[in-house]
Amino acid sequence: MIIFPAIDLYEGRAVRLFKGDYQQMTVYNENPAAVALDFKAAGAKAIHLVDLEGAKNGTTPNLDIICRIKEDCGLFCEVGGGIRSMETVEKYLSAGLDRVILGTAAITSPEFLQEAVLRYGEKIAVGADVRDGKIAVSGWTETTGVTLDEFFSRMQKTGVSTVICTDISKDGAMKGTNRELYQKLAEKYSLQITASGGVSTIDDVRHLASLNLYGAIIGKAYYTGEINLKEAIAAGGRT
Repeated sequence: MIIFPAIDLYEGRAVRLFKGDYQQMTVYNENPAAVALDFKAAGAKAIHLVDLEGAKNGTTPNLDIICRIKEDCGLFCEVGGGIRSMETVEKYLSAGLDRVILGTAAITSPEFLQEAVLRYGEKIAVGADVRDGKIAVSGWTETTGVTLDEFFSRMQKTGVSTVICTDISKDGAMKGTNRELYQKLAEKYSLQITASGGVSTIDDVRHLASLNLYGAIIGKAYYTGEINLKEAIAAGGRT
């Protein structure tokens, strides 16, 4: 299981939200590129980047710092947050980012999603952000009527290879991840599933790895020191 340490960006800084609430934001580092280098020093091979401002309004205000992170660390970098047009997809991929994550657009623009998958294949991933069993969009500020199972079925039929599934109720809460959810998804769908939200302990990492998930994202637990990244990478079992 690949460990993706996360950098969430807001106004060029590395931050974390509590349960997706922009009013409950903690700034952890003013220099996100330095954080990425710390990840690399710990043995990380991949980084999960999110433009939180872009997620709300569909723009790319943190594009420059995201490109700098990629250039400085040289690791595999996937990025999400506000990617709602082919122009934005191409902007990130041409800048050297390895994979882009479509969230809101995967719900609101199925034709765009299909075109992106046909054109770029595995460089396109989809974010399934779930609240109370339904998919949330627009930086988690709106909940749709689409169930998680409906969403995963659609993605599988569309030819999406990788889905990052976030349980919003667990994100940033440091109370453990939703193990039952990921076990169910892993058993039901033939997709590369990355677990996100509430990965708080090494035991969480070991359990997710035992489900043969593709990846797990570690966010707040790294910044608070609850998870040692080097240990987590070892517990994940592969890179």
